[in-house]
Amino acid sequence: VQLVESGGGLVQPGGSLRLSCAASGFTFSTYWMYWVRQAPGKGLEWVSTINPGGGSAYYVDNVKGRFTISRDNAKNTLYLQMNSLKPEDTALYYCASATRGNPWGSSTLDWYDYWGQGTQVTVSS
Repeated sequence: VQLVESGGGLVQPGGSLRLSCAASGFTFSTYWMYWVRQAPGKGLEWVSTINPGGGSAYYVDNVKGRFTISRDNAKNTLYLQMNSLKPEDTALYYCASATRGNPWGSSTLDWYDYWGQGTQVTVSS
């Protein structure tokens, strides 16, 4: 099983980034997918969830209206479009998967079945 995140980088406040997560080794289309993040010196924060079919998405309040989660089951890929980025969005972003369908995810990595190594997002001028 592999989850490989990409698309992170350094961006100015107000900018945009699109994260991708390429999945392999499991039946992607049957798993709930999640984005979680860990800011420097802080605990893990759940960010967003999408259901297996892609028709339902959920967000933590502080990214609503700015982030959009999506998935392409034909390509086994998860995305996170991040707009209007703020310095407080700076974190290591992980994609994670679980057969358990909790819309609000978890702040503990062990709750998830699989997770990647993360991609760093830094928002700074």
